[in-house]
Amino acid sequence: MEKEITKVSEITYKEIANYLRISEINPQIQYELSTYLKVAKKYIIDETALKEEELDKHEDLIIAVYVLCQDMYDHRSFYVEESNVNKVIDTILGRHRKNLL
Repeated sequence: MEKEITKVSEITYKEIANYLRISEINPQIQYELSTYLKVAKKYIIDETALKEEELDKHEDLIIAVYVLCQDMYDHRSFYVEESNVNKVIDTILGRHRKNLL
């Protein structure tokens, strides 16, 4: 049975690999998934103005991390394309934005 993830800080490259249904993790895949995870968290922090430790207070941000990582994996890019942000991500992050300027 898989461990239940209840905080953003509990997500590792292994959980991302499982979500993406990647069965074999070589060093290159591990590097990519770890990078996607870092970029996803940074994107959420930049978009919401939350501090990293505040991410754990919002379980719905777990979904945002997974979807952001999936998008980066699908497009093989280490950045989030601002002009094409997933509506699920935008909705979730919109609930937590502190920087409403």
